[in-house]
Amino acid sequence: MEYDLLIVGAGPVGCVVAERAAELKGWKSLIIEKRNHIAGNCYDRYHESGVLIHQYGPHYFRTNKKDLLDYLGRFTEWIPGNYIVKSSTRGELFPFPINLITLEQFFKRSFTAEEAEAFLEEIRIPNDHITNSEEFVLSRVGKEMYEAFYLGYTLKQWDKHPTELNKSVCGRIPIRFNRDTRYVDHEYQFTPAKGFTEMFSRMIDNPLIDVRLETDFNDVRNEIKPRIATLYSGPVDAYFNFQYGKLPWRSLDFTFTEYQQEYVQPCVQINYPNDHEYTRSVEIKHVTGQKCPNTVVSYEVPKSEGDPYYPIPADENAQLYLKYKELADLENKENKVYFSGRLARYTYINTDEAIEMALSTINEIIRDADQS
Repeated sequence: MEYDLLIVGAGPVGCVVAERAAELKGWKSLIIEKRNHIAGNCYDRYHESGVLIHQYGPHYFRTNKKDLLDYLGRFTEWIPGNYIVKSSTRGELFPFPINLITLEQFFKRSFTAEEAEAFLEEIRIPNDHITNSEEFVLSRVGKEMYEAFYLGYTLKQWDKHPTELNKSVCGRIPIRFNRDTRYVDHEYQFTPAKGFTEMFSRMIDNPLIDVRLETDFNDVRNEIKPRIATLYSGPVDAYFNFQYGKLPWRSLDFTFTEYQQEYVQPCVQINYPNDHEYTRSVEIKHVTGQKCPNTVVSYEVPKSEGDPYYPIPADENAQLYLKYKELADLENKENKVYFSGRLARYTYINTDEAIEMALSTINEIIRDADQS
């Protein structure tokens, strides 16, 4: 069958590109996916106990862009996102990211916003030439809070000392001088009422979109020649047969445990920087709003091998990616292959950012096709 687009990967990027291609241009797309389901790492499913779980870790959808929320709203109803995270250290649960409540609980004293800023100014370790994550955190909150909240978590998550990691790793986490206990600051914090998989299923429920699951790109790349372009959202180094070596990723093992009670945790996520092998436990029922007498908690243990989840933000890895990007740019120019998404661009982005990238990519494909 003739296809206008070949789309590699049925995650958020692939689904959005296919939907927009069909809606805006009437293009027919084939999505191939090596897993046995769509939605990528946003995939959610019903656990054997009947509880809806996020198979590959929690996805907290948030955005500051109303038009993005409205676009996705064509395929889902929304419920408020109850994104509250705590960090377990010193035998207590502290609000995280750090805010006034965290500071008061940790240092056993009260603060106004001004007093908290002045206090951190006293205990922080100033540094005008920050080169890594340790220096960055020490320059913001000092040694005691760095060791309580950041050091152990970073070692487990990345299997690297914070001195070996780019400052962006911990730079993603804000310090707040208010009592906002939400995990993120975005204006719109919602979750799909029936789950992410349902939302993406509705997105690609279109006669112009075909999907082949459990299909490896390498098995079909020479037999399927799309009329207009290929959208590739898989690992960029795999596309080029690891010509310069493998890009390093961190992976995760998930253990799902059922409990015969309505809730186990006080909030959706608890981080464990200094205890246990796992980095965090997630009770996604706090977010999905599902009503049932039992619950399921997932426990995440980072590892070096397995499905790629997190690109390791070190300078040598960035340099290696740039070599692959040169190949990708040439492949785009010569063969109309567009590389988009976390895996294809070796970047750590959230779901909203991945969807924005997909929208930008399909606009680029349409523009190039119109000009050719």
